[in-house]
Amino acid sequence: MAKTRLACLLTLLSTHCYFSVLAVVLKTSNEAPWTDEFDRIELSCLIESISTSNPRIEWKKITNEGPSYVYFDKKISGDLENRAMIREPATLLITNATRSDTAKYRCEVTAADDQRSFDEIVIDLVVRVKPVMPKCSVPKSVPFGKSAELSCVEEEGFPKSQYQWFKNKEEVPDDHKTSLKFFNSSYTLDADSGTLQFIAVRKEDAGEYFCRAKNDAGYAECPPQQMEVYDIDVLGILMGVLVVVIVLMSITAGICCAYKRGYFSTQKQTGNNYKVPAKGDGVDYVRTEDEGDFRHKSSFVI
Repeated sequence: MAKTRLACLLTLLSTHCYFSVLAVVLKTSNEAPWTDEFDRIELSCLIESISTSNPRIEWKKITNEGPSYVYFDKKISGDLENRAMIREPATLLITNATRSDTAKYRCEVTAADDQRSFDEIVIDLVVRVKPVMPKCSVPKSVPFGKSAELSCVEEEGFPKSQYQWFKNKEEVPDDHKTSLKFFNSSYTLDADSGTLQFIAVRKEDAGEYFCRAKNDAGYAECPPQQMEVYDIDVLGILMGVLVVVIVLMSITAGICCAYKRGYFSTQKQTGNNYKVPAKGDGVDYVRTEDEGDFRHKSSFVI
């Protein structure tokens, strides 16, 4: 009985070994490699078993537009031309990675003489890009008790940047209650969008502010900008309004007085309301074209 079991086990092992030898099998040492921009990176494609002496090896870059060749017919092509090489037997070495190289890559090996003649592996490459100097917006002056928004934007870094704000070279915490220096401040900080929103500014919120954009590749900062907080002069505003009201009342009173005294009378003598003097004996008056202009002609009655 024992001999029968041993014979079966040996048969299974020999069969497994036989099919393993006749099958192409791939593996990789890293399915999700990453590198910084302009550095080199290796996409590992190792042939674990194969019988065919001269297999066909291809590499394809997979994007939203579909797959495209980067290694075909023993030549580097496409985006990686002049920037990559094949390291035997099938590993792809990128010597100068750029942000556009971030994608999935597929290593395909075809072995015509093997029982299982095809295998593939997919490698997800990320090329990290250091952020550039962010664009920061800080209001120069804000009235006490009013709201204020500070913004920070950076769009070159990959992965997407996270943001930090600093006041007088000290980091502004996400929660103001965790710091004694910011405990009395009222604000919200969004590390994803880079927005620092003050709900009601206080005198203590005045200072120099700058923003830092950071990711796994590094960070960049914008120059410091000063924000001042000033008091609103309520008494001055009321006095100004009162002066304006007094001036308007004085002008109105002056106009009314002038009307009463007839300075704005519009009645004028015209030719239509001109009263013709009574005729004297023996004199005829003739009216000319000009209103109010009369000349007489003599007429004697004998």
